[in-house]
Amino acid sequence: MPARPRGLTDGQAALFPLQRPSPPPSERSMETPLSNAFLFDLDGTLVDSVYQHVLAWREALDHEGIALSVWRIHRKIGMSGGLFTHQLLREIDKDVGPDMAERLRVLHAEAYQRLVHSVVPLPGASDLLKTLSEQNIPWAIATSGRMETAGANLKALGVDPDIATVVTRDQVQHAKPDPDLFVEAARRLDVPIERSIVVGDSIWDMLAAARCRALGVGFLSGGYGQNELERAGALRVYEDPGDLLHHLDEVASRSN
Repeated sequence: MPARPRGLTDGQAALFPLQRPSPPPSERSMETPLSNAFLFDLDGTLVDSVYQHVLAWREALDHEGIALSVWRIHRKIGMSGGLFTHQLLREIDKDVGPDMAERLRVLHAEAYQRLVHSVVPLPGASDLLKTLSEQNIPWAIATSGRMETAGANLKALGVDPDIATVVTRDQVQHAKPDPDLFVEAARRLDVPIERSIVVGDSIWDMLAAARCRALGVGFLSGGYGQNELERAGALRVYEDPGDLLHHLDEVASRSN
């Protein structure tokens, strides 16, 4: 049994003994159908951190003398930092070179660390992950954030990236809306991407899911509306992790 990570509550620590890798195909019964795998976004999906990221990006942009409305920043949350920066600055018709992009990334990470103390799991997030583990349904987290910002969010959630399957931006070539993060997460779980359920709070998650032929499930907890998520490809939309937990039978196939 894995060692209990330090600094976790009893409830959070209960997640880890259940986070075991899926058995290889040779050990699976051919008569037992594969269950779906759940591939979760992190910010705005499992932890309540979207607006901290928005404020951190505004601080970074202000530092560089770039005035941009908060609502415009929010609309791009969920993309990778590099693509996010290019998309934002394109709206104000300003060129951004590699040096500025890297400077903004660092400034954002530093500003976010000053706000991360207020990040908490979204309602039902820990219970959802625990339930999936108890039912032997594989799950992973795939985030456009790098570990420098994702690490604190994972800690708040009670997930140890050395035990659970976690894919971050610095581990793939392209981030959302490209599907690389989710494809890599499914590969690590040894589950076909076509049998995976991508769960996220932004249109970028849903577009990425569609591009890799996964099922998209949207959450309202990141600030996008139901119509927006459905237009981007979400088959179902729930309020937050707790709402999905209450309706888990609507999207998850039986594992036995």
